Amino acid sequence: MRICVFLGSRFGTKPVYTELAVKFGGLIAQNGMGLVYGGGSVGLMGAIAMAASRAGGKVIGVLPENLRNRERENIGATEIHIVDTMHQRKAKMAELSDAFVALPGGIGTLEELFEVWTWAQLGYHSKPCCLLNIDGYYDPMISFIDNMITEGFLNKQHRDLLLVEDDPITLIHRIANFVPFEFEERRELESVPSMVLDISIQ
Repeated sequence: MRICVFLGSRFGTKPVYTELAVKFGGLIAQNGMGLVYGGGSVGLMGAIAMAASRAGGKVIGVLPENLRNRERENIGATEIHIVDTMHQRKAKMAELSDAFVALPGGIGTLEELFEVWTWAQLGYHSKPCCLLNIDGYYDPMISFIDNMITEGFLNKQHRDLLLVEDDPITLIHRIANFVPFEFEERRELESVPSMVLDISIQ
């Protein structure tokens, strides 16, 4: 099994982000899993790759050509795939992976997570999509996502596709024992009611 990890190219403000990224990288290797990640050697990306490698794990990086210098290509990785665009990077990472996990990161991390989660919602894959919510980093986002259900823009079954844990060991266990969800019959999208069409701006 290969786990694709999305995470920051910076370390963040709290040492615990790095500590648990390193722990998670080690756990991936110790459980006989491979790491797929962005291919760089900076920030949390570099920390998790180094930890997985030191623990004897297979480390596969995927890096766009124009980021090889900026993100400092990890020449110690087991495999490095150099691609032309970010779209190709994400597609290759998804192709190589059996699960997806987001650790703390910035807008790139969020974009990568939400894309694979959307693909799961649409039925394009049945791989686990996960958050390792280190020190409550993602608490505000989780509250916002739950509010999507309250406001009628997200089904609870699709919310449940996102597995959230704050403990790396528990998350590894859930990934290793993951059983794809069986959804109820998909609800047809709602047509626009005539009353809405009659609304005019005053």
